[in-house]
Amino acid sequence: MQKLRIDQNIKPLSEVRKGMATYIKRIHKTKSPLIITQKSKGVAVLIGVQEFEAMQEKIKFLSDIQLSLSQLEQGEGINHNDAKDILLERISR
Repeated sequence: MQKLRIDQNIKPLSEVRKGMATYIKRIHKTKSPLIITQKSKGVAVLIGVQEFEAMQEKIKFLSDIQLSLSQLEQGEGINHNDAKDILLERISR
């Protein structure tokens, strides 16, 4: 996702409504989000599907890391050599 540019990436809802197709094309081309305001306050963010999916993947990946770290702290992990032995045994079957 690209860096936000205040002059281009924050627009009032009334303006977005009038030019929705143009904004969607810009978002698709630049990969940059559009912050939509209403009464001078941010109310929504419009992003491309690819950027949304990438964000979801990152969230899942970070959640998996957090779960793994939590499991290790609770003593639920196995050491490298044991993991290697388990994998080698599975491969040889």
